Amino acid sequence: MKISHKTNRPLTALLGGLGALTLTSSFAQQLPTTGVIDTRSGKLELENGYPTKETAAKIFDEIDYQRACQAYLWALPIMAMQQWQQEHITKFGAGNLDYVDYLTFKDKLGLLTANATTPYIMAFPNMKETGPLVFEIPAGPTAGGFTDFWQRPITDSGQTGPDKGQGGKYLILGPDDPEIRPEGYYVFRSPTVNIWSAHRALDPDPVKAKALVDALRIYPYSQRDNPPPTRHISPDGRKWSGEQPRGLAYWEGLSKIINQEPVIERDRMMMGMLQPLGIEKGKPFNPTDRQKEIFTEATQVGEVMARMIGYEKRFEGVKVWPGKNWEISLCLKETNQEAPHHTQLDERSSWFYEAVGVSVGMMGRTVGFGQVYLESSKDSDDHWLDGSKTYKLTVPKDAPVAQFWSFTVYDNETRCFVDTGMPPDRSSRDKQIAKNDDGSVDLYFGPEAPAGKPESNWIKTLPGKGWFTYFRLYGPTQPYFDRSWVLPDIEVLK
Repeated sequence: MKISHKTNRPLTALLGGLGALTLTSSFAQQLPTTGVIDTRSGKLELENGYPTKETAAKIFDEIDYQRACQAYLWALPIMAMQQWQQEHITKFGAGNLDYVDYLTFKDKLGLLTANATTPYIMAFPNMKETGPLVFEIPAGPTAGGFTDFWQRPITDSGQTGPDKGQGGKYLILGPDDPEIRPEGYYVFRSPTVNIWSAHRALDPDPVKAKALVDALRIYPYSQRDNPPPTRHISPDGRKWSGEQPRGLAYWEGLSKIINQEPVIERDRMMMGMLQPLGIEKGKPFNPTDRQKEIFTEATQVGEVMARMIGYEKRFEGVKVWPGKNWEISLCLKETNQEAPHHTQLDERSSWFYEAVGVSVGMMGRTVGFGQVYLESSKDSDDHWLDGSKTYKLTVPKDAPVAQFWSFTVYDNETRCFVDTGMPPDRSSRDKQIAKNDDGSVDLYFGPEAPAGKPESNWIKTLPGKGWFTYFRLYGPTQPYFDRSWVLPDIEVLK
């Protein structure tokens, strides 16, 4: 920071007879009474200790812009939920008691970092409209659960939930519903009015997996004696997007959902920061032209911030193996997004920019159950993965999974499947995948299948676009936890 003073008195006169006085750091950096400060925000001018009119306008713009950039990151989890809920309502015609079933590659094209291998079944009910809700989970290999709209788990269900894969009835209460504990239900309370019910069917038999999907039910607790049927809706080829909105739509959606939900204690400071920007609970969102300009720029810069936080992770312990570029994608330390002395803002920005949902089962803490999500966005030379180049990755034999592993390629801008019209993943469940004599598997990534290599082991990428990959371990086993099994980096195929 450079400071120029406007004064008629020489510095020696100001110091008087103090002799060879050494200026302290704090004194040297003190604001001038009258002068100009050269900062990253531009030149700021003070007169008699007060900012000039031009500086005042610049400072207020800077305050609001900085707050909007941070608010963008803060709101990523709830804005993913708000966006997807609106797509359910407007694109698919789904109501509070309806599931949308994402079964095919095309169905899942709008879903952030989806797995192409397993079916997804999703619902986004508003319990202010329904009252407490019952969710029936079938017995069998399922994974999933329920989160509030900040994507904090309410409870797992299925194999890592209290039913332990035996199925059962889950009763979810809203934030203001009376406390009830009826027999025969797993009872939980959501701190938000809107919730997310998200499930996957893990049975490798497509017929059995479909039966698990169809058996999922939702109905109001008030209608438990004669529950209405649950509709299961298909996207049916309709184009949709689970990406957080861009531009002014981000802030319009944020204002809307803030007015639906109670303010959580941890977010009161952020709500205070948003208030001068025109986003305030109980009030409509009518931004001025000045605020619109700030919001529009903040969403662009905020998204670049989110990409750097996510793709260039700087969290302690995020590297899986020393010297490798594989990172733990779900880098939250706790599912509730809280650390002992702070909320995990950067960790949740990283995960919820790239993905949706978190559960105990997804944290990779139980040997033989749940999932692990490993991510790479760089090759062995530490360069970003480039859709114009061809790469090779060897998956060593005896991958540490009780169920299966899968590799999926994602567009680094949309965070959805790389849309080449071809399957974006390869899995140990793929019967046609070619194995080496020692049991290892060579995978290839590039715009064209490499000559002389099995096309069944190739995932197509798009020239001129970056990409990243998730390596999923379903039912991680001990060699993953003790790191005795090591996955090499992705290498450019020479």
